[in-house]
Amino acid sequence: MSEDRDCDSPCPPYLPTPSPGNQCGSEPWGCGAVVLPSMRGAGVLDYSLEGHAVSAFTVLNDLRLRRQLCDVTLRVRAGGDEKDVEAHKVVLASCSPVFRAMFTAGLKESAMEVVTIEGVHPKVMERLVEFAYTARVSVGERCVLHVMSGAAMYQMDAVVTACCDFLLKQLDPSNAIGIASFAEHIGCTELQRGARDYIYRHFSEVCKQEEFYNLSHCQLLTLISRDELNVRCESEVYNACLEWVRYDCANRRPYIHALINAVRCHSLTPSFLQAQLQKCELLRSDSACKDYLARVFHELTLHQPSACAAKGRTPAVPQLVYTVGGYLRQSLPSVEAWCPGRTSWLRLSDLPVPRSGLASCVVHGLLYAAGGRNNSPDGNTDSSALDCFNPMSNQWTRRQPMSVARNRVGLGVIDGLIYAVGGSHGCMHHSSVERYDPERDEWSRVEPMSTARIGVGVAVLNRLLYAVGGFDGVHRLSSVECYHPENDAWLPVASMGTVRSGAGVVALDRYIYALGGYDGVEQLDSVERYDPETDIWTPVSHMRHRRSALGVTVLGGKIYVLGGYDGQAFLASVESYDAELDTWTEETPMASGRSGAGVSVTMEPCLARLEY
Repeated sequence: MSEDRDCDSPCPPYLPTPSPGNQCGSEPWGCGAVVLPSMRGAGVLDYSLEGHAVSAFTVLNDLRLRRQLCDVTLRVRAGGDEKDVEAHKVVLASCSPVFRAMFTAGLKESAMEVVTIEGVHPKVMERLVEFAYTARVSVGERCVLHVMSGAAMYQMDAVVTACCDFLLKQLDPSNAIGIASFAEHIGCTELQRGARDYIYRHFSEVCKQEEFYNLSHCQLLTLISRDELNVRCESEVYNACLEWVRYDCANRRPYIHALINAVRCHSLTPSFLQAQLQKCELLRSDSACKDYLARVFHELTLHQPSACAAKGRTPAVPQLVYTVGGYLRQSLPSVEAWCPGRTSWLRLSDLPVPRSGLASCVVHGLLYAAGGRNNSPDGNTDSSALDCFNPMSNQWTRRQPMSVARNRVGLGVIDGLIYAVGGSHGCMHHSSVERYDPERDEWSRVEPMSTARIGVGVAVLNRLLYAVGGFDGVHRLSSVECYHPENDAWLPVASMGTVRSGAGVVALDRYIYALGGYDGVEQLDSVERYDPETDIWTPVSHMRHRRSALGVTVLGGKIYVLGGYDGQAFLASVESYDAELDTWTEETPMASGRSGAGVSVTMEPCLARLEY
């Protein structure tokens, strides 16, 4: 039989000749060579055994544990400890670029049976070798930093990632600085970024920990210079710096001036600065610091725009627009929040009592709602209440009420103190003003306005409080007066070009804006702004909708107006104003129309991520 065959044939055309014991004809296909049945040649066998890699590595790990076929011994030395760890070069090379280079790049270790490893503890290397065979690592809190460091050294990225994820979940005020420093040392940018973000968000707690006091002065300067620090007020940063100095006063006193200059001192209140100048012992021996703080104090009390508009912190905490209460056929208890760019509003805990004609403001992240009226089928009740909402707990708490009920009141904040301006109680229209101290939970009277005002718009600019327009019981007003806290005095400034009651009033950059309102004939869509430096009101672009009793606030450098009454219907619409472009844009509307709601901006509530 010819042995010639096509050399490209995928397999031989004949099976082997039967063994001598086989008799001719004993097989069904005859004697001699067995002939294969003909195949069409169209099919392909494609078979994959799932779990083969796992099975193979299980066998390899068993061989390692039995010390069979191992071709390398890692002699691991660190801190006086030494241990031999046997392994297979091919397995180590498969999971570590460092081992792969060591054994395949022509280095001397490629021919060595015993390789000395320095700088990694033997127990850590055992864990890493075990991971190479099993793809599993289990390590406690005390050892995870050592394992991560060793994994980073040998570029075992999967182990580094697992350790990073674990450490991010373990961050707390007592260890965040240490973990950030460790991450920087081993070059793990993800862990370093996560730890630093945690420090910025929780600075108020971190600055009380031992790790904080062990920072170098350069590290502390870098930290307090960050815009992202999340603090209730700048005094927390100032006090943290002084406590850091006191921790080792003899050696750290020379750094006071540099630290004080890094604090945003123009964000401190004049009363705080005055107390420091009078009572702080550390400042007595540092005339440069005293002179600097005295200059800041005078700039603030003189209401210099450049000083009062000094750069503040911008923590990386989402800020939302909150709308509180309002009126739609009756007073509402509802509270909702919205983040620009999102398409839905978040429903939060209701007000303790439904109210409309109330005002709201934010102090140290807490939202306050004051005054208003409970207008219901059972009757109307004007309110003197002050309620405080905590976004962290989604709860309202009652605070000390105002001395009188104030419906359609205005609120403004100077130096962390809340001013309640005007409003009405029944037929009585108030010119009176009172001031609330959140730390003491106390109200006190201040100098009254020259004119009674309900539906008054209030804004604060350069630490001066402006009362804009309103209704005195007889006339809608265009007049404006300005309160100076140092003198406890109201002074008139230029009147608006249009009479406005129930207008939205807000400060943005160096201007006061008055938006919409009611002029006694119709609801307005016009907008004008006031420049304190020139004492002039100037018209800007009209809103897209007529609105009175609207809500207004500022977020991200834009003005947002919400709801209100257009003369025929209660509006749910929201629009934003870009001052640079002088243009208005429609935004996501509220769930329902309303007027007379309190509107403010503060941090995203904790439950927001669960509800959106």
